[in-house]
Amino acid sequence: MKDAQGVVIVFNADIPSHLKEVKMWYSCFVQQQFLQDAQCLLIAHHKPGSGGDTGNLALTPPLTKLKLVHSNLEEDPEEIRMEFVKYLKSIVSSVSESRDREEMLIFT
Repeated sequence: MKDAQGVVIVFNADIPSHLKEVKMWYSCFVQQQFLQDAQCLLIAHHKPGSGGDTGNLALTPPLTKLKLVHSNLEEDPEEIRMEFVKYLKSIVSSVSESRDREEMLIFT
């Protein structure tokens, strides 16, 4: 994952054991790559008809600091698309600002 600018972690929110795996993924793909929490997006996917409770997900620190989006592609596919586009824009902006700072250092 050299030179990664962001990480999207998608998990099945209807399976409790996936929350433990998310913490492991966060450690491997975010913390060990020295990414900021703003560079990570959690997507808690709920299967159609599962009746998943979007407000009662037991995230533990450090996952509580991350942007969390609930998805259900049959009920509201547009919401997940809009959130993903917003996330991508923030990553592009961050990369652009970082590049600008590096260029300014070269000139000074």
